Amino acid sequence: MTQTTASHGGAPDAPGGPDSGRVALVTGASRGIGYAIAEALVARGHRVCLTGRGEEALNAAVERLGAGRAIGVPGKAHHEAHQAEAVARTMEAFGRVDYLVNNAGTSPVFGPIADVELSAVAKVYETNVLSALGFAQQTYRAWQREHGGAIVNVASVAGLSASPFVGAYGMSKAAMINLTMQLAHEFAPLVRVNALAPGVVKTKFAVKLYEGREEEAAAGYPMGRLGVPEDIGGAAAFLLSDEAGWITGQTLAVEGGIFLNAGVS
Repeated sequence: MTQTTASHGGAPDAPGGPDSGRVALVTGASRGIGYAIAEALVARGHRVCLTGRGEEALNAAVERLGAGRAIGVPGKAHHEAHQAEAVARTMEAFGRVDYLVNNAGTSPVFGPIADVELSAVAKVYETNVLSALGFAQQTYRAWQREHGGAIVNVASVAGLSASPFVGAYGMSKAAMINLTMQLAHEFAPLVRVNALAPGVVKTKFAVKLYEGREEEAAAGYPMGRLGVPEDIGGAAAFLLSDEAGWITGQTLAVEGGIFLNAGVS
C-alpha cells in the first residue's frame, strides 16, 4: 500500500483555538463530506490523515489542504490491513491520533428492499459498520485509550426513520448509531463518541436523490435548501472539539429541519 503525503514539520502555523494542534484520521475523505470535515479541522489548526479508495483523488485532497497539514493513505475502509496501516502512518507522521471520523460509506443498491440481494446488504454493512468499528478499535489501542480523544461517526437520517429505496443503507446507518452508543459507553470517560445524521447533502454520493429535481427535493426542507458538505464539516468539528466536552453517545441530526414536517399534512 502506498502513502500520499505533504511534507510536515512542527505544529500548524494557523491557530484554531484552545484545542488546536491535534491530529485526526478521517475516512472517505478525498471529496464530499469527508473532505469538508478534514478542511474544517485544518482550519481549526489540526493536522489530518485522509483515507480513500482512489489514490489520485486523495493526492489532490492532500494538496488542497496544504503542506504540513495532511497525509493520505489509500485503501479500502473495510480491510483490516488498511485500517492498521492508516493508523500506523498517522502515528508515524504526527505522533498521535486524537480524533477519528468514520465517514467512509457505500450504498450500491437503489430500490425496494424486498428485491435487494443479500450479498449487497452484506457489502453495505461491511463498509458502513464494520469498518467504523475496526478504525475505532485501532485508534483506541494506538492512542486514545491512554491519552483520550473523540470519535464522530457519520450516519444518516436514513438510520433514524424508514428510508424508501435505500433501505439497506438505512439499516446500516441505524446500526452505526447503535455502535456509537456502544463505543461511547465502553470508551468513557477518556474518549467521547458521537454521530452525525445528515439529511440530503449535495455530493456525488447522494446525487441520485436530487439530480434533475433539486428544487423539488429541497422543497421539503424548512430551511429551503439541501445541505452542502460544509454544513456537516462544521458540525463534526464542533463534536470533536473541547467545546463539546460533555457530549457523548449522541446523534446530532443535521437535516435542515426535515423532521419538523413529520406528521404535518
